Amino acid sequence: MALPAITPYPLPTAAELPANRVDWRVDPARAVLLVHDLQNYFLSAYDAGAAPVPGLLANVRALKERAAALGVPVLYTAQPGGQTPEERGLQQDFWGSGLPDDPHAAAIADAVAPAPGDQVLTKWKYSGFVRTGLADHLRELGRDQLVITGIYAHIGVLMTACDAWMRDIQAFVVADAVADFSADDHAMALRWAAGRCAVVTTTDSVLEGN
Repeated sequence: MALPAITPYPLPTAAELPANRVDWRVDPARAVLLVHDLQNYFLSAYDAGAAPVPGLLANVRALKERAAALGVPVLYTAQPGGQTPEERGLQQDFWGSGLPDDPHAAAIADAVAPAPGDQVLTKWKYSGFVRTGLADHLRELGRDQLVITGIYAHIGVLMTACDAWMRDIQAFVVADAVADFSADDHAMALRWAAGRCAVVTTTDSVLEGN
C-alpha cells in the first residue's frame, strides 16, 4: 500500500497530446493556478535527478512566475502528515497511513514553494474540491477556470479536473506540468481528461496564451 518506486519516463510533448473536445483558452482574468500535492513525500517516489521531476518542477515554476506577473491567484493543495485512520477514511484501505508526521515530508518542494500571498488548502481526498474550500475560494475570487499542475496525474489531478467540470469550472490539465506513476498512467489521464472534462495543454501553450 506504500507508494511505488517510479521508473523515470519523459514528459509528453505537444505532438503526443490527445485531441481536445473543446477549445477553451486560459484567460488570466478568469484563471487560478493550482499546484496539486507537490509535496516531498509524493516526489520521493521518483529519482529526483531523472525525468519527469526536473521538467515538472521547472514547468510549474515557470507557470507560477507568469501567474504572479499577470495577477493570477495561485492555490496549493497539500495533504497533512500523521492522519488518523478516521481522517484517512477509505484512503487507508487503498494507500495505508499516508504521509508520516514529518514536516519535511509534508512540505511543498522548495523549487515550487508558495510565495507570499499564495494559499495552501489542506486536502483529504483525491479531488482538490472535497473538504478544502477550493470552490468557495474560486467564487470569492470571481474565477471560473482552474489550471492544474502537480501529481499524480491519473489520481488527484484527474479527479480534481473532473470535479471542476461538474461544478461548471473550466479545467486545464498542463500535460508537462503533471507527473504520474508511469508514462502509461500519465497518457491515460490526459486522454480521459481531454475527452471528458478538460483541455489538455502544455506549459508553453499556457505561457504563450494559446
